Amino acid sequence: MGLGYEDTPLLPGGKWTVHDGRRPQPPVVDPGTSSTQEAAGRPPSDATILFDGKDASKWVDRDGNPAKWKVENGCWEVVPKTGDIQTKEHFGDCQLHVELASPTVVKGEGQGRGNSGVFLMGRYEIQVLDCYQNQTYPDGTSCAMYGQYPPLVNACRKPGEWQTYDVMFVAPRFEGTRLLTPAFITVIHNGVVVQYHRQLQGPTQHKRLACYDPHDAKGPIKLQDHGDLVRYRNIWIRPLDYYVNA
Repeated sequence: MGLGYEDTPLLPGGKWTVHDGRRPQPPVVDPGTSSTQEAAGRPPSDATILFDGKDASKWVDRDGNPAKWKVENGCWEVVPKTGDIQTKEHFGDCQLHVELASPTVVKGEGQGRGNSGVFLMGRYEIQVLDCYQNQTYPDGTSCAMYGQYPPLVNACRKPGEWQTYDVMFVAPRFEGTRLLTPAFITVIHNGVVVQYHRQLQGPTQHKRLACYDPHDAKGPIKLQDHGDLVRYRNIWIRPLDYYVNA
């Protein structure tokens, strides 16, 4: 007996029938291990490692020069006034994993406390902020889609503790100057869903409404220098173009 059936209806929008045994099998992936406060976990076997605690060669500053942030003790610390950094490689649809920690010594309040940001395609910001017992405007709090959507809940850990951002991102599609489909994003913060299939209104803006302008199908992952000593570690990504289109 074969793996499936050959006398079933054709699925909409594709070349496979219902229960089609000829359809490609899902690739086998080692799922890796979880991180702890003491050590970073092991990424899935099909992930692209963007930062492993030692090698910063996959990142540059906005001018294409080597990133100037400090690599030490298995993590990467923002060096204020050296500027944002971004990956050399560009990505579209993806699963992104980032671990970060706000400064252990608490200084400032509101937006002035542990501020940074994770940008998809260099444009769409997930806010990084120390919001443990620290309030600010809701669409600028930790894990907000900055200027657009507050998180469903505040799942922040204490200052200095390692936190996880797990992001599922669907890039926007354009046809010439026309937007075909907007970007969508889901964010899991420390194991808690905080953004669920949000339809983004456009690239991140400060004090302005977001709107779409046509851009490339892929863009860099960017980390923001907002002047605070935020640390990062164990950054990896799984481009989903192949899997989604299979």
